[in-house]
Amino acid sequence: MNKTDTIYIAGHRGMVGSACRRQLESRGYANLVFRTSRELDLTRQADVEAFFAETRPDHVILAAAKVGGILANATHPAEFIYTNIAIQTNILHAAYRQGVRSLVFLGSSCIYPKFCPQPISEEYLLTSDLEKTNEAYAIAKIAGVKMCEHYNGQYGTKFWALMPTNLYGENDHFGLEGSHVLPAMIRKFHLAKLAAAGDADAIRRDVERWGSIPQDVRESLTLDDTLEVQDPAAVAVRLWGTGTPRREMMHVDDLARACVHVLERGEELPPQLVNVGTGQDMTIAELADTVRRVVGFEGPIVWDDTKPGGTPRKVLDVSRLTAMGFAPSITLEDGVAGSYAWYQAQLEGR
Repeated sequence: MNKTDTIYIAGHRGMVGSACRRQLESRGYANLVFRTSRELDLTRQADVEAFFAETRPDHVILAAAKVGGILANATHPAEFIYTNIAIQTNILHAAYRQGVRSLVFLGSSCIYPKFCPQPISEEYLLTSDLEKTNEAYAIAKIAGVKMCEHYNGQYGTKFWALMPTNLYGENDHFGLEGSHVLPAMIRKFHLAKLAAAGDADAIRRDVERWGSIPQDVRESLTLDDTLEVQDPAAVAVRLWGTGTPRREMMHVDDLARACVHVLERGEELPPQLVNVGTGQDMTIAELADTVRRVVGFEGPIVWDDTKPGGTPRKVLDVSRLTAMGFAPSITLEDGVAGSYAWYQAQLEGR
């Protein structure tokens, strides 16, 4: 890959796409192409094909997707399967037709079976049942993996399918109705810190920026309908599940480094499905303790075991990526601290 090559980033304003943009720009790649969703509807095949014919990118990072946590996936499965299949199908086919030299398709570790052996190797794909709470999203991403595989086999394309573990970092989504586990924790602990200090005005500013607070969270923060704190001493953070499921977390900047690493070296290698993660996991309770420490909340955590906790354990086998010469560099403590600093900066308008 040359510094003058045209690189299209689909989803450049999202957490992953924006991280890839920062990474490419920091390495001197200046010929980057992107469009907002208003400028280009990726679910419309004719529009996508016209865009590729106009811009003729050399490389593509396919980071555009409809994403969300357990609640969002369970509530809107039809939207997740339709939108994601439409986006990836249109982009992959247009990339093939326009002769794109290499492409990175970003999926998710949720493509793997719920109870497959740990750590999860790429060979475990489609060996048993999926986790039901995000099945629609997973099936869409599996379709993308297989589309890459079969286009590579039939047409000789260089479509890489990268499956990242749980991600967090700058430009994350902190709305409590649809966020993933770590950003949801950051916001809940931040709100709890404010509630414990009796700072209702700061809580209202947070709601203006990040959206409403669900009833169960308001109860744990002792907030009334006007978001006034009723009992600062009784404030707690309520989290779903038991805290015992194990998860692997990776900062989005490390994923962006992996994407560029594959693009820079992948043209000379046979494309394949590759896991991207740290290869290390922790319990959700341990993750919560880290977030609580970074945010500075000193009150209790209440685990709601009536709510689902998802797959019991998910940690990726990252040996394929390691063999390509890549390793992550951002520790969880540093990554959470950076993510929390970015979250606070948005509240202050920086």
